[in-house]
Amino acid sequence: MAIDARNYDTAVVLRDGTSIRIRAIRPDDKQRLLDHFNRLSERSVYFRFFSAKKRLTDEELIRFTEPNFVTHVALVATLLDQGTERIIGVGRYIVPPGGDPHRAEVAFAVADAYQGRGIGTALLEHLANIARELGVTEFEANVLGENNQMLEVFARSGFRVARTVEGGIVHVSFPTAETEEYRTAAESRERYAVAQSIRPFFYPRAVAVVGASQQPNTIGNALVKNLKDCGFRGPIYPVNPRYTQVEGLRAYKNVSEIGAPVDLALVAVPAPAVEAVVADCAHAGVRAVVVLSAGFGESGAAGRELELRLRQLVRNSGMRMVGPNCLGLLNTDPEVSLNATFAPTFPPRGNISMLSQSGALGLAILDTVSTLGVGIATFVSVGNKADVSGNDLLCYWFEDPSTRVILLYLESFGNPRKFARIAPMVAREKPIIAMKSGRSAAGSRAAASHSAALASLDVAVDALFEQAGVMRTNTLEEMFDVAVLLSTQPVPPGPRVAVVTNAGGPGILLADACEAEGLLLPELTEATRAQLRQFLPPQASVANPVDIIASATPEQFERSLELVGNDPEVDAVVAIYIPLFLTQVEETAAAIARGAGRIPAEKPVLNVFLSSRGIPRALAQGPRGPLPSFRFPEDAARALAKAWRYRRWRERPRGEELHLDRFAESAIRAVVDRVLRDVTEPVWVGDHDTALILRAAGIQVATGETVPCEEAVEAAERLGYPLVMKAQVPGLLHKSDVGGVILNLFAPEQVEAAVQDMREQLSRRGYKLERVLLQRQIMGGHEAFVGVVTDPTFGPLLVCGLGGVLVELLRDVRFRLTPVTDIDALEMVESLRTAPLLEGYRGMPRGDKEALVQLLRRVSALVEVIPELRELDLNPVKVLQPGEGVVVVDARIRLSPV
Repeated sequence: MAIDARNYDTAVVLRDGTSIRIRAIRPDDKQRLLDHFNRLSERSVYFRFFSAKKRLTDEELIRFTEPNFVTHVALVATLLDQGTERIIGVGRYIVPPGGDPHRAEVAFAVADAYQGRGIGTALLEHLANIARELGVTEFEANVLGENNQMLEVFARSGFRVARTVEGGIVHVSFPTAETEEYRTAAESRERYAVAQSIRPFFYPRAVAVVGASQQPNTIGNALVKNLKDCGFRGPIYPVNPRYTQVEGLRAYKNVSEIGAPVDLALVAVPAPAVEAVVADCAHAGVRAVVVLSAGFGESGAAGRELELRLRQLVRNSGMRMVGPNCLGLLNTDPEVSLNATFAPTFPPRGNISMLSQSGALGLAILDTVSTLGVGIATFVSVGNKADVSGNDLLCYWFEDPSTRVILLYLESFGNPRKFARIAPMVAREKPIIAMKSGRSAAGSRAAASHSAALASLDVAVDALFEQAGVMRTNTLEEMFDVAVLLSTQPVPPGPRVAVVTNAGGPGILLADACEAEGLLLPELTEATRAQLRQFLPPQASVANPVDIIASATPEQFERSLELVGNDPEVDAVVAIYIPLFLTQVEETAAAIARGAGRIPAEKPVLNVFLSSRGIPRALAQGPRGPLPSFRFPEDAARALAKAWRYRRWRERPRGEELHLDRFAESAIRAVVDRVLRDVTEPVWVGDHDTALILRAAGIQVATGETVPCEEAVEAAERLGYPLVMKAQVPGLLHKSDVGGVILNLFAPEQVEAAVQDMREQLSRRGYKLERVLLQRQIMGGHEAFVGVVTDPTFGPLLVCGLGGVLVELLRDVRFRLTPVTDIDALEMVESLRTAPLLEGYRGMPRGDKEALVQLLRRVSALVEVIPELRELDLNPVKVLQPGEGVVVVDARIRLSPV
């Protein structure tokens, strides 16, 4: 399905953090385009037109603003200037008349004041996106040799640019196809630009508080007080026309009246007044706005409309916005010391950065975080996420040297596909721990296909997090357990855990929890055990867990921890201590900290301090720094297991996606376009067309024919035996439930009898049988299921499982967001509980696992070609012996016009 270039419209962040709008040019842009041309310097005009052009003719204005968006496509970059949209850049491509329809000439003109900020690159990226969809495979351009900026745009684009020079003119040409180099370059540009756009929120030079108040216990008063009390380093400007001063600071009627640069504005006024306030901020040159006010998208249709206008205003004005309906944000860096929230507490400095979608929960977190032994680098309550999202903050935190661990409390996803692209890049450098609320509300919905019946919102979240390397936790307590571990300790190099305890019971609990979580308690080396025996009492156990018994001295604890931690069979150490003598608590804690300091730095050390008196200070003052302390052994095991699984994800190969060739894409699109011609509602594709689509994608389908019932015997003779007969009745989906599938047909008379029997069975259920599908029966093999369901938020989800028609009963399935790599597909198969069947479990025939993996890759590639795909079921799929492949026995595809 081709892109609708005439309605192209998107927000783009430039490399300096400015937000602009890139949209299709319109006929009403004539005056704006003329103004843009008149603002260009003589040099810029010469670079664009190769002549000292003085004006645009009426004919040129018509041609430039009324392209056909097929062979001539034009985009403009715009900003709001004093409330008026202004063009600051133009990019276009034209397929020369009578030339190769797959080649186009591209040209750009960027306002002089905005050159060098990435506008030309952004226009090129978006033109290339459109060109690919419209079948233009190559761009070319003629550039004056002295136009270094334009040549640099092409050179750094990531495209594979070829250059020739003749007469001082550089001819460049390059394919528009996405390459790995292009994707890497584009993602790097986007990440840097977004990070720059977020920086003014956390490092503002000056802050304005709009809605500041003198009245105690109001948000407007709390914001000003918090900024002052935390020692914000820059000027604070209260804004409220009713006051001359707030908290001893001069107050202003509006932001424009301040007359000095303001980077960040906090807005706490009633919702109806917010739009005018933000417009004033734009006029004053504010770069970042936090709207704390409620009454927007969360309050109903009118609020949603107001929120949409607010977002458009912010993006068109080059600003960024957090909120609305939020708590605010903070940065504990002493260089800025920013508390732009109305929370009553300011957390200690640390290396954890956190996003909370819930303001109320954010208040609770900030109130309790200091009791957890951790500190915060930055915190953001994003509220309705009308502009700044979790994806934007991930880009910022990736670049932020103060952030070591990222926490996300999410209630919804705005752009999960973008999250799937950004999060893995971030997670390979910094751990991301997320809690997504709403598990219980998701559930399985009633649906027509197996794929849809098995899918749910929570399944999609799990698939997204697993692919992206995000550690999902079920509770806030578990989230902070993992955060405490990873903010103070290295990621474990392996799953082997050693335990040193002064009580046997908790050691056993930890051992059990480790085993349940997939961790190992290895046997210590004989050398380690021998050294332990030299100073521990005879009653002590030097196995793993090492029980040094209740009477152990602090010195024995310290020495035991050091020896066990240096054992080459150990990857992580957990110290468990139950205080039996209150006089020894601090001494033992100090001994644990000293012992941990002598363990190799690449091995994490955890502590379980079973006491209601809290965590001794000495645990945070050892040579290794603060040690993570847990209330119970099971908490430590869960946190360590999350960290180990994260390590495994981080070290796995990235894998490769499969792409169908252009011939296959054309064949598939021809069938899909024909099926959807004149269709306005979702439609199930007929068996013949379904088989055409699958075979074009390189998927083997069982040989068969759909014929009138009267011709069944004749078709059977053509196909050969054994056969399967399937009813072909409009609206009949689960055929086997109503007698619409008959197996093991070996002779003409059996075929004839099957037709009669199937007619009678379906007639009793109100169906009239006129046609049947006869297929060659695939004998033997394991039955598998492969499907796709398109979630309205997450997009296409690929699912696989073993069990065929029993798949919904067994629910042994794995989901992934498309596109999947070969590594993703292999993990989907190998993580099934029933996967051992394919390896010949208990003498059963083995299955062609590699062919099943390739089937998943081909279905994933098929999804990328058919954006109209809503549901796909391949069930059953026969997985034959190794080397014999897989065969789709039954298939259904549901399409919907987009």
